[in-house]
Amino acid sequence: MANINNKKESLDFVYDFYVKMKRNKINLAYEGEITHQITKAFTSLTETNMAREEDASSVQKKVFHVMVECLQNISKHAECSPDASGKKDGRGIFMVSKGDTEYNVTTGNIILNDKVEHLAQMLENINSKDKDGLNQLYKKQMREGHISERGGAGLGFIDIARKTGEKLIYSFIKIDEKTSFFVLTSTISRIKE
Repeated sequence: MANINNKKESLDFVYDFYVKMKRNKINLAYEGEITHQITKAFTSLTETNMAREEDASSVQKKVFHVMVECLQNISKHAECSPDASGKKDGRGIFMVSKGDTEYNVTTGNIILNDKVEHLAQMLENINSKDKDGLNQLYKKQMREGHISERGGAGLGFIDIARKTGEKLIYSFIKIDEKTSFFVLTSTISRIKE
């Protein structure tokens, strides 16, 4: 009987998840390892959906650019989950939602707590800049930015803010004493410029 109840709870979860996705206008959701093949598949699926909506090619290019930057961020920087083997696994969550006037690309992945403060400062610095400030910051990082052991100097975040013209929305949710869950949402306007 317990097995039937577990399956019923699982079915209820699927429906609840479906309702929440519809309510939040989520077109694409994925949890798992992010690979080059996954990135290609997501851009292809999104391209098909956007073509049906007849979004401007400039909007489509921005969405693809943000998607690729966000997925590469997970692939390069995600830590393993606390219940994993301890090996970096490049896993995360990825969602694309479409509203009447914008697309939102949301990603989430585990990071070490000792990286939270630096990452929050970097994101706040990016959010404090206007278009010219972002361009100057990007050039400065290209010239003299510190490249991390995983290849990042914050250029992806700067580039997302430059391309979208929007602030980066983020949160850190503490999992345990060692790790937190980093959530980032990037907004791309569907209104023609």
